[in-house]
Amino acid sequence: MATDDPSASASASAPTSSAAAAAAAAAAAVGSSVIPIVNKLQDIFAQLGSNSTIDLPQVAVVGSQSSGKSSVLEALVGRDFLPRGSDICTRRPLVLQLVHCPKKTEGQGDEWGEFLHLPGRRFYDFQEIKREIETETNREAGGNKGVSDKQIRLKIFSPNVLNITLVDLPGITKVPVGDQPTDIEARIRTMILSYIKHKTCIILAVSPANADLANSDALQMARVADPDGSRTIGVITKLDIMDRGTDARNFLLGNVIPLRLGYVGVVNRSQQDINMNRSIKDALAYEENFFRNQPVYHGLAHCCGVPQLAKKLNQILVQHIKAVLPGLKSRVSAQLTSVAKEAHLYGDVVVTKAGQGAKLLNILAKYCEAFSSMVEGKNEELSTAELSGGARIHYIFQSIFVKSLEEVDPCDDITDEDIRLAIQNATGPRSALFVPEVPFEVLVRRQIGRLLDPSLQCAKFIYDELLKMSHRCLASELQQFPMLRRYMDDVICNFLRDGLQPSEAMITHIIEMEMDYINTSHPSFVGGSKAVELAQQQVKTARMSSTMIKSKDGADEKASEKRSRAILARTGANGVASDSLQGRHGADGERPGSSGEKNTSSWGISSIFGGGEDRAPPAPKENFSMNKSAYSNIPAQPLNGLDQSFSIIQLREPPVILKPSENQTEQEALEIAITKLLLKSYYDIVRKNIEDSVPKAIMHFLVNHTKRELHNVLITTLYKEDLFEQMLKEPDEISAKRDRVRETLKVLQQAYKTLDEIPLEAENVEKGYAELSGMSNPTPAYSFMKHSKSSRKSGHSGDHQAFLQSSPDANGFGHSSVGAV
Repeated sequence: MATDDPSASASASAPTSSAAAAAAAAAAAVGSSVIPIVNKLQDIFAQLGSNSTIDLPQVAVVGSQSSGKSSVLEALVGRDFLPRGSDICTRRPLVLQLVHCPKKTEGQGDEWGEFLHLPGRRFYDFQEIKREIETETNREAGGNKGVSDKQIRLKIFSPNVLNITLVDLPGITKVPVGDQPTDIEARIRTMILSYIKHKTCIILAVSPANADLANSDALQMARVADPDGSRTIGVITKLDIMDRGTDARNFLLGNVIPLRLGYVGVVNRSQQDINMNRSIKDALAYEENFFRNQPVYHGLAHCCGVPQLAKKLNQILVQHIKAVLPGLKSRVSAQLTSVAKEAHLYGDVVVTKAGQGAKLLNILAKYCEAFSSMVEGKNEELSTAELSGGARIHYIFQSIFVKSLEEVDPCDDITDEDIRLAIQNATGPRSALFVPEVPFEVLVRRQIGRLLDPSLQCAKFIYDELLKMSHRCLASELQQFPMLRRYMDDVICNFLRDGLQPSEAMITHIIEMEMDYINTSHPSFVGGSKAVELAQQQVKTARMSSTMIKSKDGADEKASEKRSRAILARTGANGVASDSLQGRHGADGERPGSSGEKNTSSWGISSIFGGGEDRAPPAPKENFSMNKSAYSNIPAQPLNGLDQSFSIIQLREPPVILKPSENQTEQEALEIAITKLLLKSYYDIVRKNIEDSVPKAIMHFLVNHTKRELHNVLITTLYKEDLFEQMLKEPDEISAKRDRVRETLKVLQQAYKTLDEIPLEAENVEKGYAELSGMSNPTPAYSFMKHSKSSRKSGHSGDHQAFLQSSPDANGFGHSSVGAV
């Protein structure tokens, strides 16, 4: 049931008002504590300069040249302290930290500035601050419009400001002037992006109202770094000089280019106001009067005026800081751990002999321990990308050495003719009744000797791997002492080379032992009747295959002969042709006989005809019959001369190199097959022995010997007092790096300690903002028509008292906000 009782309504709204006030007070308290902590962090990390990798929450002011950036910053501070002019003024990034401080007693300055490059010096005169900014800018960027990316850090303390951290960046320019390079626009854009690309940065995009917002350079760059507009605040300046009949209401409401954090409209001082030394206080009063007298901006009090911009920036920055603080603390902690580990590796500088000796012993002990761990596969930094350490040794043994030996055929470089010659040479002047043993032993020794080179090569591979492991051990730690690294490399290289020699000697002995005694009684050796049986099967199989091929060739020859006879029979029906063919066939049939007789005479019976190769060929039968009378006139030779010619038989001289006939007998084929079987069988036995013995010899004489004796050898060779200073001398760059690491460690420790100073109530700030945004504001809408004289007097952002109106539009900052601070 509804009630119209005003007292009930008042009592119902009272808790709401008190809750809102409490939430606002809590938020204000958090804002006053969190932002100074972040400012302190910025000062801490500024000591590292460009070496800092921690991105802290801040507000970056972006805009084109002469868009009013400097005027906005001066209005937030309430003082005129920035270089001004018609051309580029901001030529170096200015990190501006506004720190709210209580008013001091009379006789002391309430406002002052401090530069980080001038620690301990306070500037109470803001004109002097302006001159220092100009001097520092000219010192780095030159005096003729040059631009530099090195920061100027300024901190301003005042009771009239809210806690805000801003970075004033150089304005975007198009045409280079003075000493500016031709690519000045690209350089400035790159500089701006280096700030606003980080998720921890809030972008304050400043655009003049007298230019088309769609062509705003600031909004264009903000969209590149912040596509969804979740961390961009739009500031529209120069509202008082817009063309008559136009206004910025749609811009401020976000109807043109929406931003989640909304827009704020401000009125700047003109260049004439600056030349006439018009104060910021008077400019704020003029701005207040402008919005009061423009009905189109009534109802937009929450997004109009510099005081509202200051409050909005303060509140958004607090929210943003709280959002990124957990990740910031974890990053600082992780980097602190990493840098502390690096600083521990560098250690302290030792100057005494005792300290140097202890340090050297510690390094040598750690090195030998790391070497043994790497060989055994117990290294802490196990690689997941490739084999390392002892796993590489195992791979060389099994996948390279053993596999290569198994792929070798002992008969691949021995032909059947080689075996046949060896067997015949072993039988001497008579034929052997059985397969002789000498050819088998000679051939098998030759094949065993082939195993020596790969075995020695395997030892050399293991030596190379141990040398590589020695270079990987404590690589980062020994960079600190390059001379010690050089001494250790020399000692280890000589020691490994000394260990390689007994390994190679042992491998040579193993091969020689196998060659010196051929153990045909080995249980795995195929010998005797079994070898003969297998050889007979192989020979029989080979003979059967060759017989099948010959029978097929004979059938083909008979078929060809039948076809030839059929052709001759058909041709013989013509008579003459048959005779001519037959006569030609008979003449051709005699020629081979004569040539065969000549070839036969070359094997020792050429003297029968007395001429040898100089004798004329016999005349044809036709010539002999026609010249018969001529031969009858030749006187007859005595018979005793013919008898003498038949009694002399000459043998051909044996050639220098004698080889058996090309055709193998069945017995020779069987002997060759038996010898091959014996050779392969015994070679496999020896190969398995070598595959087992060679890795054992290498591990004993080289790998394990190195693990056992390396520490003693290093201490014996290097632990000499006269070498301490030389070996433990650090290069200058190492000393400088140690100093940088220690400085970074100190900075990170300060930052971590500073993060621990965040008050406990700050953890509930997001909840407080959620409560604020979920309530309706009981205060009526702010009206520019009801300003008192006292409110006009307090024009500074710290004293200006106003309330934000509930707004359901696209101007992204919630429905209500904090009142006076």
